[in-house]
Amino acid sequence: MLNALVPVFAVIVLGLFLRRAGFPGDGFWAQAERMTYVLLFPALLVNTLSRADFADAATLPMALGLMAAPALTGAALLALRGRMGLDGPAFSSVFQGGVRINTYVGLALAAALYGPRGLALAAVAMVAMIPVLNLMCVPVVARLGGGANGRGRRLLLELAKNPLILGCAAGFALNLSGLRLPASLHETLAVVGRAALPMGLLAVGAGLRPRALGGALGPVLWASGAKLVLMPLAAAALCALLGARGPALGVAVLFAALPTASSSYILARQLGGDAELMATILTAQTVLAALTLPLVAALAA
Repeated sequence: MLNALVPVFAVIVLGLFLRRAGFPGDGFWAQAERMTYVLLFPALLVNTLSRADFADAATLPMALGLMAAPALTGAALLALRGRMGLDGPAFSSVFQGGVRINTYVGLALAAALYGPRGLALAAVAMVAMIPVLNLMCVPVVARLGGGANGRGRRLLLELAKNPLILGCAAGFALNLSGLRLPASLHETLAVVGRAALPMGLLAVGAGLRPRALGGALGPVLWASGAKLVLMPLAAAALCALLGARGPALGVAVLFAALPTASSSYILARQLGGDAELMATILTAQTVLAALTLPLVAALAA
């Protein structure tokens, strides 16, 4: 398990050191993340899902559990807001930090721990969680952060154009249709997709801000407790009760325990949330996840 997890976090740390060293240039990382998001990961998802076997009866319970777990976690955070003593923008960043997931890290870990089957299950997890998380976070940040409702609605419309969702949809459609991609196209997608995981992890590391860890201990603890403890426990209980087992249960708990997404910083900045606090939570959770994810993966196994 350590042999699977350590390389993932080692590549994240490498991305951090490369950015701080100025290599290959500051302008590179934003474009690399965009290429990974728009091209590399969709190619990986289409290629994996088009040939995956979803006959396992545990797949649907896993998806349902992963839709319910963030909803329960978000409801708990909203119920506890009065005890946090935070203003609207700060709480919106805690809310995002408590429920959103870093899909780059999730895909890499699922592949490392469970192989091709893990990648296919990770794609199912993404399809289940990404719409729910966006529908939860965008209204909360728009309302509490002071963003205009119109801008929030435009972001919701962007969900329909999400490259990861579109890649999953295309892969599922090919799988259900029974059609096979031509061998040359399959191999082309395989070559392009192989660059997705290392590039995505490097981009995660390049986006970390270690200097932001100096303050805001309270909000970081609220967000990290919800994301790294409460949500994995909720996912484990819900998925197990619904009938998920084996790799499906393992991937479900793994995805629920991921640190928050780098896109949460962008959303906070666009809709008036506390972007600096969001950067602090993002960095702290990525560091903490290096300690908590091995425990979560062991318990799930």
